[in-house]
Amino acid sequence: MTSAPLGLQGAYSQGERASHDELRSRLLDVAVNLLQTDGPDSLTMRRIAAEAGCTTTVIYTMFGNREGLAEALYLEGFERFRRYLEAVPPRRNPYEHLTALSPAYRQACLSEPGYYSLMFERAIPGFEPSERARTLARAALNILDRVIADCISAGYLVPTQPRKIADALWSAAQGAISLERAGHLRDGRTYEAVTNAVICCYQVEKPE
Repeated sequence: MTSAPLGLQGAYSQGERASHDELRSRLLDVAVNLLQTDGPDSLTMRRIAAEAGCTTTVIYTMFGNREGLAEALYLEGFERFRRYLEAVPPRRNPYEHLTALSPAYRQACLSEPGYYSLMFERAIPGFEPSERARTLARAALNILDRVIADCISAGYLVPTQPRKIADALWSAAQGAISLERAGHLRDGRTYEAVTNAVICCYQVEKPE
């Protein structure tokens, strides 16, 4: 079956949404780049508007205020991390898929330094994500829960709540990445060691 034609009004609405999404994405890119290069004091509506080539009214309409903009950046960061993880091709079995997700998460953190600093390092003083934002942020990483659940079902990991293993793995990953970003670790070998160690802690022991 072919889909019904959009019609003039439908095509206009679709184009309008695409234009809105494109502008929103550009504003977030401008804001996170300013945050990374010039610090949080640069995140004024006037400065962002000037950099993006739009009016401050557009930004206020889209985000409400500076707090709304910060929360949008926070959620965009987690959405970008989700895309990195979802882009990992499924492997032959769920255990191989799980081990492939760890380096993808590190790549996301190191490839998006501006977003990382906002999400995990309080780059905007005084900003506290709402409970809704925190819930959505954690949901962006649900692929970990899903793959871990598959590992448990397939007998690779001990039966427990998938979220318990996912949070332990996330905690280990964040600790190593924080040290690496601060210059205390020179490469990803420690990250690989600690994330693999967490996964091994929950492996099912094979009978000898």
